[in-house]
Amino acid sequence: MSPPSTGPGQRPSGAGASLPDLTAAEIYRYSRHLILPHVGPEGQRRLKAARVLVVGAGGLGSPAALYLAASGIGRLGLVDFDAVDETNLHRQVLHGSAAIGMAKLTSAEARLRDLNPHVEILTHDGRLTSQNALNVLRDYDVVIDGSDNFPTRYLVNDACVLLRIPYVYGAVFRFDGQVSVFSTPDGPCYRCLFRDPPPPELVPSCDEAGVLGVVPGIVGTLQALEATKLVLGVGETLAGRLVLFNALTTEFRELAVRRDRACPVCGDAPTIVELIDYEAFCGAEPVPAEPALEVSALALARELETNPDLLLVDVREPMEWEICRIARATLVPLGSLAQRLGELDPARDIVTVCHHGVRSLRAVHVLKGAGFPRARSLRGGVEAWADDVDPMMPRY
Repeated sequence: MSPPSTGPGQRPSGAGASLPDLTAAEIYRYSRHLILPHVGPEGQRRLKAARVLVVGAGGLGSPAALYLAASGIGRLGLVDFDAVDETNLHRQVLHGSAAIGMAKLTSAEARLRDLNPHVEILTHDGRLTSQNALNVLRDYDVVIDGSDNFPTRYLVNDACVLLRIPYVYGAVFRFDGQVSVFSTPDGPCYRCLFRDPPPPELVPSCDEAGVLGVVPGIVGTLQALEATKLVLGVGETLAGRLVLFNALTTEFRELAVRRDRACPVCGDAPTIVELIDYEAFCGAEPVPAEPALEVSALALARELETNPDLLLVDVREPMEWEICRIARATLVPLGSLAQRLGELDPARDIVTVCHHGVRSLRAVHVLKGAGFPRARSLRGGVEAWADDVDPMMPRY
């Protein structure tokens, strides 16, 4: 059977250029590829010639990078700036317990080189930004987005459209996942599907919402599959299609996505012709410290000893509350705070509490606006309390 012709929007590596030869060791290693009708020796040489960038060495980037390296992608790039934390390990399978505290790029590079020494691993240490994205991405044939935030997704999308590089999108949330391929000729881009980002307060992170560990594995593996098909020029990619995965029901659904001719990036008359400030666009600037509205863990501990009327309001979710809590705290999740203001006394001293101090500061603004002048936030949340007051408190 001859391999199918390249489908719409596919950009096979090596087209119009000589392909590298395979060594005897590579022929043996990839022998199960070489006997596949849709791959064969020429397809494996295409894989060897390919340059694929994975943005993020976390939950999605881990399986994507592992399978791309194993398959023989010639040059595999990784972008990351973070260190391995123990809470990463239930889903970020590139890293092990020995790598806790290590830079993710260092851990990932060692694992990938051990997996396949024939692959060139390039690391890009630092955040992907509007200032460096074009320079980083331009040397690759396909970009896989393993990020976990909207500013990076819009940045990667826009950079790929401007550089005419296919963008393999993936996202996870709790038990759900999404996969698609954007920025292909005549295909849609990410902005065709999501013109504007959601308000940041409506999009909790994995730290706040949680994620079933296997879900990023499924989505990241599908991203590696789409990148592989793009390189080989076989099959049908997800360009023009969005796959939705529900782990609780093991169901896959598919939605059609069409290019928006009025899209500001890939439309007929684009208005975004250079990279912008994506943090500002997504309203995702870090919440600034507000000393007048915050109290440290040590200061709060002293106040709790001297002020029996002090009210602690924990604005986390019930699942977080079950893991750990500060004595005397009352659970009022942030999403229901506005509806439960009648349960609180505006005349009392109130300190709001969350995981890291971000949601609790938002809660203070809600309370101040509703006539609670003595509301403050615990700076650093229960993490700071565990660091400074109660080291035996369970952490998550």
